Amino acid sequence: MKKLALHWKILLGMVLGVAFALIMTNFDFGKEFIKDWIKPFGTIFINSLKLIAIPLILAALIKGVSDLKDISKLSKMGGRTIGIYIVTTVMAVSIGLLLVNIVNPGKSISEETRKEMVESYGESTTKYKDSAKEQKDAGPLKALVDLVPENIFSAATSNRNMLQVIFFAVFFGVGLILIPEEKGTTVKKFFDGFNEVILKMVDLIMLAAPYGVFALLAALVVESPSLDLFKALGWYALTVVGGLILMIVIYNVLVMVFTKKSPKFFMNAIAPAQLLAFSTSSSAATLPVTMERVTEHIGVEEEVASFVLPIGATINMDGTSLYQAVAAVFIAQAFGMDLDFSTQLGIIATATLASIGSAAVPGAGMVMLVGVLGYAGIPEAGLALIFAVDRPLDMCRTVVNVTGDAAVSMLVAKSVDKLGEPHVKNWDDNYEEGK
Repeated sequence: MKKLALHWKILLGMVLGVAFALIMTNFDFGKEFIKDWIKPFGTIFINSLKLIAIPLILAALIKGVSDLKDISKLSKMGGRTIGIYIVTTVMAVSIGLLLVNIVNPGKSISEETRKEMVESYGESTTKYKDSAKEQKDAGPLKALVDLVPENIFSAATSNRNMLQVIFFAVFFGVGLILIPEEKGTTVKKFFDGFNEVILKMVDLIMLAAPYGVFALLAALVVESPSLDLFKALGWYALTVVGGLILMIVIYNVLVMVFTKKSPKFFMNAIAPAQLLAFSTSSSAATLPVTMERVTEHIGVEEEVASFVLPIGATINMDGTSLYQAVAAVFIAQAFGMDLDFSTQLGIIATATLASIGSAAVPGAGMVMLVGVLGYAGIPEAGLALIFAVDRPLDMCRTVVNVTGDAAVSMLVAKSVDKLGEPHVKNWDDNYEEGK
């Protein structure tokens, strides 16, 4: 009997996790049982992925940059990468604004439901407002200052400081290029070997992926708010999901037009990373798997993938940007506000810039949304309106973020003639071939 491919195993784990949670909620002890005995395994799985995120970025980026052997190649690839990321982000925000103005989901929120949500989520709203206020008070160039770490070891202790780690890795890799090749050989071999070890750790961790997502989805079901809130926000959620699906269609069109690869090939190759992104709501946690899929199953050469994907996991948040545009207008509609065209154009710019500074971790988009609301003069208390459905939507928009990273890596690889044939047909072949 043929072994199931990894993405089918992950999907089966997700379905069984939801089914198990729904069954357990019929028992008085069910909710506590899942929280105490099932959820910890999901937490362990996420922690194991986060554990190798920083080492992976350091090893992959240093190896990728030093492999270029020419500063001009780095400049060329970097310019194209950031340029494509910005274009896709602007497209995502524009699609979000178009859909939310067509659907007008805020009109379906009743006054009674709004008051109930504000009362339920008021404390959480205050937490996000405080975080956003700290960022606003820091000044316009704070993001640039934060890019350069004062201590790389301190920066590497937190997955929220990935931009600093990326800066150090690129800087280190440039240094390796500029010194005589014979002097950098030992260092280069070390990071080549280090990168191989990290990738093997990814293989081992992914053996537990179906069990990890089972635990994550079971915990999510029992911790979800009441169904009444989901029904009240149904149109908003459908608007966001519709926009996210449209973005995935656009990625497939771009891949098909510029790389001549079929949508079926692309979606099959990236499916395990998408499912993991859905389960973890973290581009950073999914990064190791995204890199594995893009290099082994799509054919993007490692020097491109190791440069493009870590940057994408940090600054390319198309799904988050689209959600911010929809959420901002939705909250305005719920409060009876009409946003003019110029204000909505400003939302495009603000959401694009906010996505660049958004951490690749669950819930980061909510903090950045406060800045978008502040720009448009929308009441920040309106954040409470979307808390009920933010978690499942966070899962969906992370799928788009990861899919966008993979698509852009293919476009960049094709532009520099670094897109070849995949090494394996599916994840399980890695083990059968003794990789």
